[in-house]
Amino acid sequence: MSSSFGTKLLQNGARIAQNPRLFEAIEGLTETEKQALRDEQTKLWKQPRDLWLTIGCTSIAAALQGWDQTGSSGANLAWPGVFGVSFRNDWLIGLVNSAPYFAAAVLGCWLSDPLNNYVGRRGTIFFATVFCFASVIGAAFCQNWRQLFICRLLLGIGMGSKASTVPVYAAENAPSFFRGSFLCAWQFWVALGIFLGFSANLAVYQIGDIGWRLQLGSAFIPAVPLLVLIWYAPESPRWYIKNKCYAAAYRSLKRLRNVEVQAARDFYYMHVQIEMETRVMAERGAYIQRFIQLFTIDRVRQATLAAHTVMIAQQMCGINIMSFYGASIFFTPETPTDYKNHDARTALLVSWGFGFVNFVFALPAVHRIDTLGRRTLLLITFPGMALTLLGAAFCFKIPEESDAHLGAITLFIFLFAAFYSPGEGPVPFTYCAEAFPLSHREVGMSFAVATNLFWAGILALFYPKLSSALTPTGALGLFAGLNVVAFVMIFLWVPETKQRTLEELDAIFEVPTGRHMRYQVMKTIPWLWRRYVLRKDVDKEPLYVFNREKGDAQRERASRR
Repeated sequence: MSSSFGTKLLQNGARIAQNPRLFEAIEGLTETEKQALRDEQTKLWKQPRDLWLTIGCTSIAAALQGWDQTGSSGANLAWPGVFGVSFRNDWLIGLVNSAPYFAAAVLGCWLSDPLNNYVGRRGTIFFATVFCFASVIGAAFCQNWRQLFICRLLLGIGMGSKASTVPVYAAENAPSFFRGSFLCAWQFWVALGIFLGFSANLAVYQIGDIGWRLQLGSAFIPAVPLLVLIWYAPESPRWYIKNKCYAAAYRSLKRLRNVEVQAARDFYYMHVQIEMETRVMAERGAYIQRFIQLFTIDRVRQATLAAHTVMIAQQMCGINIMSFYGASIFFTPETPTDYKNHDARTALLVSWGFGFVNFVFALPAVHRIDTLGRRTLLLITFPGMALTLLGAAFCFKIPEESDAHLGAITLFIFLFAAFYSPGEGPVPFTYCAEAFPLSHREVGMSFAVATNLFWAGILALFYPKLSSALTPTGALGLFAGLNVVAFVMIFLWVPETKQRTLEELDAIFEVPTGRHMRYQVMKTIPWLWRRYVLRKDVDKEPLYVFNREKGDAQRERASRR
């Protein structure tokens, strides 16, 4: 290690890591190094080429995740008829559509841990992308529904391992000052991928008899550059340090930072953090033991409940009805050739518009998630989702021959997407990445992602039958009610985490769930009534008190984790 960088450089980096705001007073720093440290938080676009390469790879990976979700949406109008499956066979159509999400939840997410240990972050992303590439190409050449089902199971392995790894890779390569926005950008690029998937569905649906095959296979497009670029991107320096490859870690950091002293600072910080993590994991035990502790240790159990609430709420809100079955909601074919007619084109256009709205309204969340906060964004958007979904449900009662039928449904669906995108869209992955303590972060994140994708599979499996049994009005009305249930769950079980240190998060999640619920009912609701209805300037008794006297005790608890 000493041959790679000098002791003095490492000492300067350690001093900066210990007192990041006082770097101007550190002797031995050159003016170039000081200027780079000044520019770090003010000139966000002034980053090394290899950091932009990392950002590009993670963005493409997220877009691929979104595209994989929507490729089957348009193809659902054709493949059942081509394979001799009745368009009314709701269970079989639901089974094929749900296959990737069950495979991701049962296998893909859990493969990410051993893969990351043995082949690193880049190797895992490459492995996942190979599955995503090969499975959609295979789906385009399927000759029966069983082959399509198997291809979509293989797609799920790639989706699950990728979704569990890419946010970790992004967080470990990003500078600390925009790590939160970097993580939030995952959902932004997923939204772009959903939009591009709907665009591809619309672009190719009339290309002869293979239009639906092109819709299924179009997701190979973002997979190709990712397979190439990921090998040129730097590996996670944190992964190198964890495997005691110190020289490689430092070389990776030099590629990701503007000057060497920044690389030395982050090298020192990561090394100290990993040493602490190693001690904590030795105390907490093996992977399976830490999984059990998600439900047995009070501080971790509170975080597990909150994290899984926001993940499950993403499926309860009904957004993936549009991602999985967008075109089918507006048009149900009767024959194998119906997918070429005018009504099918209209359904695909509405799905495209939904994807566009979902993408555009994800932009404000990149900033607002750190100013308004995670909990606040959820609580102010869920009522809007409930009302707009209920509005869309009742618009199905308008006679189909009326010009207002499709227009009214489309309006409420677009409004629903506009409420979803800045709230329940970006919050779950960001919240789960920070809620768990260091000792349980990987297992907690894997379980949270698996939970999310499992319920996505349940949604994909049951929605066709649900829509047939309840009619679209009843099905969308049910999900409007589930939005209300999700709002109550978030209000009672999900604490705010914005702009909190690790010590403060420990204090937040150490508060028992029962006490948190009583506080929200007995304190928060009366305060909201007096403050915003009666317009009285009243203070609210805080649930958490962060002061200097409690700081030492909190640090002591954190050191014992």
